[in-house]
Amino acid sequence: MALGVTSRRTLMAGAVGLAGMAALPLAGCAARLAGAPAGQQVGGVEMLDPALAAIIDPGARAELLATGYAWAEGPVWVPAGYLLFNDPGNNVMYRYRPGGTVEEFLRPSGLQTPVPPEIREAGANGMEIDAAGRLVIADSGTRAITAIDLATKARTVLVDRFEGRRFNSPNDLTIARNGAIYFTDPPYGFAAADDSPLREVPHNGLYLRDPDGRLHLLDTHHRPNGVGLSPDERTLYLALSDEARPQVLAYALGADGKPTGAPRLFHDMRSHHAAGRPGLPDGMDVAEDGTIFATGPGGVHVLSPGGRLLGIIGTGTAIANCAVGRAENGGRCLYLTAHTTLARIPLRG
Repeated sequence: MALGVTSRRTLMAGAVGLAGMAALPLAGCAARLAGAPAGQQVGGVEMLDPALAAIIDPGARAELLATGYAWAEGPVWVPAGYLLFNDPGNNVMYRYRPGGTVEEFLRPSGLQTPVPPEIREAGANGMEIDAAGRLVIADSGTRAITAIDLATKARTVLVDRFEGRRFNSPNDLTIARNGAIYFTDPPYGFAAADDSPLREVPHNGLYLRDPDGRLHLLDTHHRPNGVGLSPDERTLYLALSDEARPQVLAYALGADGKPTGAPRLFHDMRSHHAAGRPGLPDGMDVAEDGTIFATGPGGVHVLSPGGRLLGIIGTGTAIANCAVGRAENGGRCLYLTAHTTLARIPLRG
């Protein structure tokens, strides 16, 4: 997700494929898309600190679950026992039930058809479950933060404008325990990115929507992307999908949920990007113990709460996002939306 219209997936994906596998065309609501080598082991774990062994088996490999997506994104584990994830370019949301089934959950996931040519990604992107059990979505296509009732699939627009101007294309979000929503609004959903004729706000922002609905612009960046909160909600992490500045920043938060000052550099991925490893900083998930799983060049960078790089989980291609969830045996795992695929790798604990 970087500088130009064509560069987003090119830079994120690089030229590396999953162990020689080609992307397959979508096959509707099939369980495990037709022809997908489900169960195949791919990638592995690069151990950089002994502390990683308490989080993941250094010998673990990722298990391929399904393939054939244009760009898999936005995974979220639903407490009812399944995973939801998106294919924004195809405007479809999928559900994966541990044990093997992948099915369409929502089509369209974002903007209703017909989609105007100025919109490049009409579907939903990053998602979280709020305290009421609703699915809250950074909806790139409708250019809004929306909420969906998982039982009825009824949609509610929570916010779609800043000072009367429509957002660009909300990309990712995280939710505090009190219901506050932090989200990013880069231009990835526009065919012409920053130069889109649809653009109304003059910046790419990091926002906070208070529980009472008030909206605050917290910061602006060239390419703000994934966001996450520390377990104590005193730190907000922000990924920058910027070729010149592929980094994760950390904002100290006050009692009001707003940054107390400028962000600090939490994790610098410039050397990994310069080495030609596929991907850029994108989505992230923060575990209950404070471990940060941040996607970036080479895969998922596993970071300690203090910012130490413990290791990298790779699949051989760019990984757009990840989410901690459960496997069919009840064990913890990390789900990976990796370019055209959905995969997972077991976690300890």
